[in-house]
Amino acid sequence: MIKRYAIFLAGLFVASLGVAFSTKAGLGTSPVASVPYSISLVNHALSFGGWLNLLGLVQVAVQVALLRRRCKPLEIIVQTAVALLFGSLTDFSCKLLGCVNPVSYPARFAVMLIGGCVLALGIWIQYRAGVAMMPGEAMNRAVSIVTGKRYENVKVFFDVMYIVVATLICLIFVGRLSGVREGSVIAAILVGNMVKVYNRAFDRFAGRRA
Repeated sequence: MIKRYAIFLAGLFVASLGVAFSTKAGLGTSPVASVPYSISLVNHALSFGGWLNLLGLVQVAVQVALLRRRCKPLEIIVQTAVALLFGSLTDFSCKLLGCVNPVSYPARFAVMLIGGCVLALGIWIQYRAGVAMMPGEAMNRAVSIVTGKRYENVKVFFDVMYIVVATLICLIFVGRLSGVREGSVIAAILVGNMVKVYNRAFDRFAGRRA
């Protein structure tokens, strides 16, 4: 169990690097990070990671409100810790990549693609650990359980909602699209497919080793 949690934490750090790369590209972050990033451009009371932490706590609270007695206390405690840790790791990763400042559009696009692939790798590592879910994914699962809607449809709904909210924040308060751009849409498509690629590659490798 300790090994699995260590793997999960490693995946969490890799995912934070993916978000940091996307932020550095300046072409829009992943859907779930777009709202905290957009707010951080307007309100500097918290850092990008701080607003990401706050969103994670809101997602945990929504999950508790929906599931009530069906909530597993240990799982909620772990998710709360993950919500607080991920934002801090994202701030750290952004500082770690301080030297990454692409200027030309092709360079920014390349960094954005790297970010999507790294984020997908982090998510895949967390999935393989099998000990916890990210608050956003757990909230999607809770909504799916309560409403009877398919998990995939719930996830698409919230991803679109995040992008719409981030767009409105940027247009109203910043006057331009910053937190959400073409990179957000590409990330929504790329990340899920890359997770499948990593999974197939691992299964193939494991099959050969066996």
